[in-house]
Formats: sequence, C-alpha cells, structure tokens
Amino acid sequence: MNILSEEQWQAILQNDSTFDDHFYYAVKTTKIFCRPSCKSKAPKKENVFIHLSADQALSAGFRPCKRCKPTGERLPDLEWVSVIKLYIDNHFADSINLDLLAEVCHGSPYHLQRTFKKVLDITPLEYVQKLRITEAQKQLIHSDQAITNIAMSVGISNVSYFVTLFKKKTGCTPTEYRYQYKSHSEVL
Repeated sequence: MNILSEEQWQAILQNDSTFDDHFYYAVKTTKIFCRPSCKSKAPKKENVFIHLSADQALSAGFRPCKRCKPTGERLPDLEWVSVIKLYIDNHFADSINLDLLAEVCHGSPYHLQRTFKKVLDITPLEYVQKLRITEAQKQLIHSDQAITNIAMSVGISNVSYFVTLFKKKTGCTPTEYRYQYKSHSEVL
C-alpha cells in the first residue's frame, strides 16, 4: 500500500482513465478496489488506500469492483451478493434503496436486484424487511419501548406501515406479538 498523493486523489475524483493501470484505489469501508476511472461515487479521502497493482489490492483483502472490473474479470455473483448482504446487515435501519445499494456495491440497480434474487431467492427489499422485522421482534421481547420507537429504530418511520408489515410477516401485530411473548414467558 502506498500513500495517496494529491495527483492520485484528483484522478479518482475526476475519473481520469489516463491513470488506469498506473494505480488502483481501495476503500477500507467497502473492502472494494477500483480503477481511477471508475464512475462510482467518490469515497472519503481518509478511507482510500493506493495499490500499484490489482494483485496487490487482492492480496490486501480487497475485492474487485463490479462496475470498473479492475482485474478484467467479473466478481462472482455469490461473492458480490455477500458484499451487498453485508452492507444491508450493517445499515438496515438506514434509508436503503436499490440506487444506493448499486452505488455502494458498484453495480447497476437492475443487475443488483436480479443477481440478489437469483442467488438468495429474495429481493434486496424483502431482505431489508426481514432484518427489520427480526430486530423489531427482539426489541418487542427484550424491551418495553413504545411501538413507535421500535419502528423508528429499525428504519421504518411510518408506524402504520410498520404495523401492517409486521402483521404480514409474523401473522400478528407488534402489540399482539409482545403480549404473546410476555404471556408465554410468565407461564414458564
């Protein structure tokens, strides 16, 4: 790994293809590396590492970008979906949509949706909803927080939507779920 020069930083910001194959940049937060010409959203400067070859970046544990394909090969679908899944796992309470996922995970929204569904048999949105409901169930069981607060903490600001989604996924409302669990635990 080399230190990022101002010239390299400007090449990244300007997607300058004249620097391709002279260096590669890796982003520590996504564990992905790119060519300077990559059209992905510019990372934060403090998260960038410079590598002189794709092999060097691979050896350091970074994965090739799906968008600019710095190794000349496509990232296998299973590995790419694991990157997408990891991002969702760590950000499910944030506002997430296909465009954001595609930007962060270096692909197109359409390809991301199709590949995710093909590999996991579930769409990214369904996966986000599943994580949110699972977390809400934990909070309903282990806290006395208001339903509104739980909805907000799992990334759903519309409480009516939260209750509807929760009932669709679990078969009961959040209040009923909490009551069933509390009643069951008192019997034990």
